Amino acid sequence: MSKGTILIVEDDASVRRGIVDALEFSGYLTLEAQNGEEGIALGLRANYQLMLLDLVMPKCSGFEVLGALKKSRAGQPVIILSARGEEADRVRGLQAGADDYVVKPFSVKELIARVEAVMRRSCERVAEDETLRFASGSVDHTLGMLRFSDGRTVEISPREVDLLRYLIRSAGRAVSREELLLHVWRLDARGMETRTIDMHIAHLRTKLGDSSQTMIVTVRGKGYRWSVLWKMFFGHGESPSCVPCSALQLWAGCPVMLWGWNERIIRHDTKKNMPKKFASLCGAWNLKLVPFCF
Repeated sequence: MSKGTILIVEDDASVRRGIVDALEFSGYLTLEAQNGEEGIALGLRANYQLMLLDLVMPKCSGFEVLGALKKSRAGQPVIILSARGEEADRVRGLQAGADDYVVKPFSVKELIARVEAVMRRSCERVAEDETLRFASGSVDHTLGMLRFSDGRTVEISPREVDLLRYLIRSAGRAVSREELLLHVWRLDARGMETRTIDMHIAHLRTKLGDSSQTMIVTVRGKGYRWSVLWKMFFGHGESPSCVPCSALQLWAGCPVMLWGWNERIIRHDTKKNMPKKFASLCGAWNLKLVPFCF
């Protein structure tokens, strides 16, 4: 059974290989990036529990990688691995959001001990400024409930919170049942047949009011995907007065605008016919359709 996935961002191939071997021998899965640009791309896209980050790399420095990561995944645990052991560098790294700072050279025992310590501290941690949002509300981590924009609340289990968080963080890509078992249930899915994932997804859809499956989409032969479309407009905590919804226009077949953030109004062009699927989508997201001439 895997202890979790760790992303290693290190430009020195021999050092990276040694770290990967040590981690895999200790029961971890690994992902690798050989420079700063790859580190940012993989760090923002992949699913993992901890990043090990070198500071001196080509294309982007470790500090640049850390800065980009913390803007989008503020609660992501990071351990800096660097030959730069000066106090100023250590302080800068920790102040930038790193959970630990290990100076090279280090022993395998020290590295594994520090990894396990950070993993223990972070396994139940949710970033203070992270808000999980869905189309018509948000998730209250502390009380374990869904809060809807119309004032309703629905209880949600800790496992359902973890499942919802993983899906939202993976928005736009299909997540397999095996991946969910590994990262949410901490179970090795190899050779395992279970309907646990499907049952939890069904319960989540019911609690979210997602009967049309526009939020949690079933991807045949692959798993489930959290719809990226609504996240473009509701997933970042912004409050604009109006936003041109170019991506939604592809579905609507006519110009549309998100107008009045708090009122959750979609204004659409009256001169164009709107597909029933788009109208159904807006209904599922608790959005009001209002005619408007552009």
